[in-house]
Amino acid sequence: MSQSVLEQVPVLSLADMKKIDFSAALGGSFQRFGFAMVKDHGMDQTLIDKGWALARRFFALPEETKRRYGAKYNGGQRGYTAFGVEIAKGASQNDLKEFWHVGRDLPEGDPLAATMPPNIWPDELPEFHDIFVRLFAEFDRVGAELLSAIALYLGLDERWFDKPISNGNSILRLLHYPPVSPEAPGIRAGAHEDINLITLLLGAEEGGLELKDRNGNWLPVVPPSGALAINVGDMLQRLTNYHLPSTSHRVVNPPPERRGFSRYSMPFFLHLRPDFLIDALPQCVDADHPRREQPITAHDYLTERLREIGLIKG
Repeated sequence: MSQSVLEQVPVLSLADMKKIDFSAALGGSFQRFGFAMVKDHGMDQTLIDKGWALARRFFALPEETKRRYGAKYNGGQRGYTAFGVEIAKGASQNDLKEFWHVGRDLPEGDPLAATMPPNIWPDELPEFHDIFVRLFAEFDRVGAELLSAIALYLGLDERWFDKPISNGNSILRLLHYPPVSPEAPGIRAGAHEDINLITLLLGAEEGGLELKDRNGNWLPVVPPSGALAINVGDMLQRLTNYHLPSTSHRVVNPPPERRGFSRYSMPFFLHLRPDFLIDALPQCVDADHPRREQPITAHDYLTERLREIGLIKG
């Protein structure tokens, strides 16, 4: 009989553990599950609460208003993506969700600006810009600290990831799974692996998120209130030559009596800089573990994957 994820994966404290102990525990959890749970992460809870309130207000706007900010012209990277557009790689059913993307704004003339479209902001919510620019920066900061722990786990310099993620093409997604009928299919978001380096997720305590363990069982991911669920993305998997695996996960519908309620979450997809060449780290390649993937830039890999999930056409 399967235990719950919380019985198997420790909830780690970013504030209360020694860095070397946190590094070992985080890396071990990533290696075994592709997931970890982190509390005491230091993100501003007041700011997070304001973000939740604004996300609810935005998704409550009329459909025609939201569609004015459509992301279809920039590969889904900024602004609004309507209900049912995204589809998991290899899936036959589109996901039952709508979302808004906030990205990094680069100064005019920056050589990487061509790979990152400018943000767009809803006129109906003037405070949206300030709150989500600040939240993006908070996720960026905490993500860098988590990666410094992973660097230590991999035998790298503690700040090894700082340069590869400097001006990275990271995305903050505001996610809304609208209510569905009691007869709706069981899956709100199909099984998939994330494209990026690591994902930091707020809102998983609302329930529905599941990971696929090494034995093929689907296990619920329900962190304590306010804690982050963290998972390995395919870019980190490639960089570590599959030493840290990217794990399939999905979002399932609640029991029929709860399907009339919305679900909100806030994932931050932490990306490498677009010009970073993803190649297996030397310490992750040996006779027993030959290089499994050819080198590719972060931008080329992202573009390839966005086509697969339907956010870039052609």
